[in-house]
Amino acid sequence: MPKASRPNIQEWAEQTHQTILGVADMLGVPHETYTRDPRSLVPALQDWIYRAPLDEFGHPDWLALHEDLLCYLADFLIQRHGAHWQVEDDSAAARGYRYVIEATGVDRRTRRLDPAGIVRKELASLPIEIVRMLAAAELELHLTSQPDGEAQGASSRASR
Repeated sequence: MPKASRPNIQEWAEQTHQTILGVADMLGVPHETYTRDPRSLVPALQDWIYRAPLDEFGHPDWLALHEDLLCYLADFLIQRHGAHWQVEDDSAAARGYRYVIEATGVDRRTRRLDPAGIVRKELASLPIEIVRMLAAAELELHLTSQPDGEAQGASSRASR
């Protein structure tokens, strides 16, 4: 992809951060609290999801929920683990690229994940569990230490 057609990754990162700050605001979590510890949003976000009438959601509602969860997942990884947004070429995507999160794991290897894919998996596994979604991303990026046998077993379970 020519460099001139690359998206502005800083703008994308700022938009996703502002989106989740708006969600935090809507749920009564002060920006300072969220910025200090992005885990502070988990209880309010989970409660909102438990109370949401998911069986009445239309397509636009599911898209909005997907976007909010994607923004939270990415921002959580950025703030908690020093991850960052990257652009990855993707000929299957209409625009020729997709946004991914890149982070260095505890094993010092840099990996990428598509936060949209993690969110899609979570939305397909009702009930939606925020902590499970965050843990799936941390596991995929190897951001937490695990006993040798558990890491391999967890990866096998996650891919089923």
